[in-house]
Amino acid sequence: MSLSYKKLEPTDLTILRELNLVFADAFGDQKTHLSNRPSDYYLTQLLSRPTFIALAALEGSRVVGGLIAYVLEKYEQERSEIYIYDLAVDEAFRRRGIARALIERLQSMAKDYGAWAIFVQADKVDTPAVRLYESMGVSEEPIHFDIPVK
Repeated sequence: MSLSYKKLEPTDLTILRELNLVFADAFGDQKTHLSNRPSDYYLTQLLSRPTFIALAALEGSRVVGGLIAYVLEKYEQERSEIYIYDLAVDEAFRRRGIARALIERLQSMAKDYGAWAIFVQADKVDTPAVRLYESMGVSEEPIHFDIPVK
């Protein structure tokens, strides 16, 4: 298997859309990922933002995994944190180190974003993800709340 990894640029709309399909399948959430797809303009603007990071794992031209992360600028010091919002690998390509490689690429990019830390959340029942993240960092147990918009 010959894999490559790519940080997506504003011209990589096709790759981002294919990555969204990987997320929809991996998370079993077709409704969220596919029911109201954003316009090309919206995605181009998103990919142009310095606070949005999209990395894709490719086998040839096929998207087999990726991650979406956001750079969060801090107020208490001149530094940032990077939040991994989504990370998934196509089921047929799992257990090959792709998720770890994506995180490692993000780690190597983090200082360019002024980041001092990268963080990610995982559901306790997602054992493979929890094991991966435990092998790469320190675990904390926050409580997550979804607060509705009025």
